[in-house]
Amino acid sequence: MPNQSVSASHEGPYEEAAVRAVAEQIRLGLSGPATVAFAFVTSDYLPHLDDFVDTIRVDGHVLELVGCTGSGLTSNATEREGGSGFSILALHVENTDVTVHELSNSLVESADGAEFWRRKFPAVTSWIALTNPFGFGVDDWLNEWNAAFPGVPTVGGLASGGREAESIAVFHNDRVIDGGVLVGLNGALRLMPAVSQGCKPIGEPLPVTKAEDNIIFSLGSRPAYQALESAFQSLSETERSHAQGNLFAGIASTEYVENFRPGHFLIRNIIGADPDSGAVVIAGIPRVGQTVQYQLRDKQAAHTDLRRVLRHTSTGNASPVVGSLLFCCTGRGSGFFGKNGHDAGMVADVFGKHASAGFFCNGEIGPVAGRNCVHGYTASCAIFVEARD
Repeated sequence: MPNQSVSASHEGPYEEAAVRAVAEQIRLGLSGPATVAFAFVTSDYLPHLDDFVDTIRVDGHVLELVGCTGSGLTSNATEREGGSGFSILALHVENTDVTVHELSNSLVESADGAEFWRRKFPAVTSWIALTNPFGFGVDDWLNEWNAAFPGVPTVGGLASGGREAESIAVFHNDRVIDGGVLVGLNGALRLMPAVSQGCKPIGEPLPVTKAEDNIIFSLGSRPAYQALESAFQSLSETERSHAQGNLFAGIASTEYVENFRPGHFLIRNIIGADPDSGAVVIAGIPRVGQTVQYQLRDKQAAHTDLRRVLRHTSTGNASPVVGSLLFCCTGRGSGFFGKNGHDAGMVADVFGKHASAGFFCNGEIGPVAGRNCVHGYTASCAIFVEARD
């Protein structure tokens, strides 16, 4: 029996009958119990979360349910920003070990390096991660996680839904988790990550020649600010008109490249720039000798980069897509692209019709050049396929 998936959603506030109808849709859409289901709900569902989870699991025949809140939801090729509702992807998995693990804040605080995580967690081929942005040190955790499981993709997102901690939650079955939830896959169902950071390189790629912590003082033979100003001047008049707030620093993942392209960079925010000292402060820690190239984020660059990433992922796979999860930044969507459904629609366009669910995140998790990172303004996709022999 092949791996199967079904997606279902509801637009509107919590209604017991609507949840039960979706649960029945899940049960009838699979040939056996759902091994795991991913559920994304808007914050107004939190007072009803126990009933929601119980109905989906019991009436939908769902063995493991993981999920979180989202300020907006995706379902198949559609995106819904604001409003109320939920979106679910359920998987019936054969010949694959699927394990669910809770990441409490206390567990992360007690960790003392990569060996700790190797003792606590199994070796798998991929992970899906949902975490809470309040009180959970996702960057510190990922640093140790990458050392424990090098080259193993982790794809997911940070829950969203409001400005207060009370309006955001991550859950596993009937428990709300203060840190996060991990789902590991090992077997016939394979996860292909597709991460689009939505930027294009501008100016020149230059080596870091002086830096301290997250402050870059010089790039090549020039002050970092001067290189930033030069990159800005290289833009067209139209690009310069909307560049404010959309300029970033790209840290190259490798030095052994003749021609740097978008996929070679980890994109980080520019926090500040000082023309007097020539320093540029970024949300990352570059080291001397690394290449940095400034980046422009706009809707055309984001559109082109997402299509490039998805097509590259698609051409590397000869198996049919079983399903997908889409984790989009809250800074994308219709406010950025000028139309609804851009990211979800492109996933459907490139991979064909398939079951998909997702949400708009407070941060996206996915690998760049083999290293899992937290991103902003990014679309991070988990594409599930049958493993080839």
